[in-house]
Amino acid sequence: MAHAADSHDRIRVRGAHQNNLKSVDVDIPKRRLTVFTGVSGSGKSSLVFGTIAAESRRMIDETYPAFVQGFMPKLARPEVDRMENISPAIIIDQEPMGANSRSTVGTATDAATLLRMLFSRLSEPYVGSPMAFSFNVATASGSGVLKKSDGTREHRTFSVTGGQCPTCEGTGKVSTLDLDQIVDRGKTLNEGAILAPGFGPGTWGWRLYGESEKLDPDKKLAEYTEAEWQWLVHAGPTKVKIGGINLTHEGLIPRIERTFLSKERPPKQAHIKAYVARIATFGVCPDCGGTRLNEAARTATVAGTTIAEASRMQVSELLAWLENLDAPGCATIVAGLRELLRGMTEIGLGYLSLDRESATLSGGESQRVKMVRHLGSALTDISYVFDEPTIGLHPHDITRMITLLEALRDKGNTILVVEHKPDVIERADHIVDLGPGAGANGGEVTYAGPLAGLKDAGTRTGEYLSQKAALKSAVRSPSGALNIEKASTNNLRDVTVDVPLGVLTVITGVAGSGKSSLIHGNLPRDERVSFVDQSPIRGSRRSNPGTYTGVLDHVRKAFAKANGVKESLFSANSDGACPECKGLGLVFTEPVIPGDTGRTCEVCEGRRFADEVLEYTLHGRTIVDVLDMSIEDAAALFTAKTIATMLGRLVDVGLGYLKLGQPLNTLSGGERQRLKLAIAMAEPASVFVLDEPTSGLHLADVDRILALLDKLVDDGGSVIVIEHNRAVMAHADWIIDIGPGAGHDGGTVVFEGTPSEMVALRGRKQTLTGKALADYVAR
Repeated sequence: MAHAADSHDRIRVRGAHQNNLKSVDVDIPKRRLTVFTGVSGSGKSSLVFGTIAAESRRMIDETYPAFVQGFMPKLARPEVDRMENISPAIIIDQEPMGANSRSTVGTATDAATLLRMLFSRLSEPYVGSPMAFSFNVATASGSGVLKKSDGTREHRTFSVTGGQCPTCEGTGKVSTLDLDQIVDRGKTLNEGAILAPGFGPGTWGWRLYGESEKLDPDKKLAEYTEAEWQWLVHAGPTKVKIGGINLTHEGLIPRIERTFLSKERPPKQAHIKAYVARIATFGVCPDCGGTRLNEAARTATVAGTTIAEASRMQVSELLAWLENLDAPGCATIVAGLRELLRGMTEIGLGYLSLDRESATLSGGESQRVKMVRHLGSALTDISYVFDEPTIGLHPHDITRMITLLEALRDKGNTILVVEHKPDVIERADHIVDLGPGAGANGGEVTYAGPLAGLKDAGTRTGEYLSQKAALKSAVRSPSGALNIEKASTNNLRDVTVDVPLGVLTVITGVAGSGKSSLIHGNLPRDERVSFVDQSPIRGSRRSNPGTYTGVLDHVRKAFAKANGVKESLFSANSDGACPECKGLGLVFTEPVIPGDTGRTCEVCEGRRFADEVLEYTLHGRTIVDVLDMSIEDAAALFTAKTIATMLGRLVDVGLGYLKLGQPLNTLSGGERQRLKLAIAMAEPASVFVLDEPTSGLHLADVDRILALLDKLVDDGGSVIVIEHNRAVMAHADWIIDIGPGAGHDGGTVVFEGTPSEMVALRGRKQTLTGKALADYVAR
């Protein structure tokens, strides 16, 4: 494709200084595939997401009427002098798809909609419209008054036929409550007989019962009559008057189910989650068998298959079923569903099923599911912004992902990709490399242009792309083994395998082959083993690397001791907080709108602390100065063992460029996982299990992680890594490859041995991983 010469065919960024960007000027060709590279923390996300995509969204929001904008989050203008020729941007990131149990792979991709349409046309017996097969639509009837255009009114009745199971309300699960965890029958209401959080004596929740005319607050619950017990525990909604106020009384069980066991919004507070775990036992709905559907929807068939059975199939199996389906009058629906499922298979999601809950997907899976919706989109001249779309993908699947990115480009769209994988970089039309380092040492465009120029540009990315890959020259010998026998978790097929100890073992295989099931589902959960997985860190503006690692506790003690004042004065979440913003650094306009980024507090100027706190110093620095320091600089300043040891680990895992007080919600997925790794290194474990520790890492940073893993092994530990990165595979002492495919096509051990032995295999004995590794070392 010829490069555009017209200035209108380029996104022009001038004077970008968002986060660590140093007045960046760059031109990005439109309707091309541009890859942004650079070490972790170099400024890639600040340029792509924080500047280009953010300004696109802000300008689109400003096109709405003022009334509508009043209900939308107020987006701050990115710190950039000027931008030109921006297209509407669609961001496809790695953020989890939420915890709503009603969201599945099928609902998130619209595949469920097409499947319901198909069943509504062809099912035997005929059930009804597509809504009759939806577990999110209940069957209901009612009546109301319709106001007609001529001003007259007409009474109408209505009915809705949905597919929702009435017992579990479409969740497929029911809960059984332990009443003895809700009330203490040996106590009175005044003595605290209600054990649920928020129902202690004198609280608002307690008043409905403790001040009820039907209950004696000084009578032990064990002595209640049947009528009193019914009123306290089981009563349905009833209007009452308490203290002259009209209220709705409800028994404890229905109230706790509604308050704590919401099917739509599970509790977020840790103490509520812990309480729910004690009182409730969740199981499969006995009426629908977990299908979520009522009897009519779950028994109707198309070609002998129910919609629940179709939704449980792997996407690849469902596609094969559709290929053989005789569907008179439904050719368009079937064609659309086939195209969507083929797209899922091509980006490595063929092992998923449509009924898989969205909340159970990894970050990489979530991003690829989001991508599916855009593959067949009729929109053109859009900027699609991707955050490492190859995360979680085996090298075998990366080529197919690149092909799909190119297909989106060839429809006339601009594709902006933040990526580290050489395979993607080498297929880009245009490359923007940022650096030269991370944090304060980054933020500059070190190269912009085609691949050939990058390899000669002298940047760290160019140097690593030019390097010759090689297998490890000598491997370690194991000191023992963890034995896994007849593992059958998820898709595993009675796998028996020895995982060696005292070495670096890498578990490989395509996405969905069973790697995580083998390791996370079968290794012992005891003090010997430390798991560092991909589960997200709950991070807010109030939490940062200092608070998360515990370093800040020791820093506050040091400040307090040096100045003769209390520790809480050096916490922005306690006595030291700015009185205006309460230690947040931001002020929000009431009422707060979800997504509102707020404005910088004018009193503390975003520092979060009250002015009097800044009078106290340690080593000549205030607490604000320390929080604004990079972890690397803080490690050089604080020599006390408790502080220096943890800061040293953070530097070891490649996070030295982060600020000690940087909010966790600004960290990437890879940065958060490495933060967890630094903490795990302090545990008294001898076996470390890591799940894709190179996620989000530049080629140069991968070398740093490999050196760290070597140190863990050389110090007497054992390291087990689940990985797709071929540099990690080449560095392994031992490889266990799971496959040969994904889902039902995986679940077996297809190779055990050293990297050299894997590469030496040829022909049918060579696995997909073996071929990818052989190609890598032959580059």
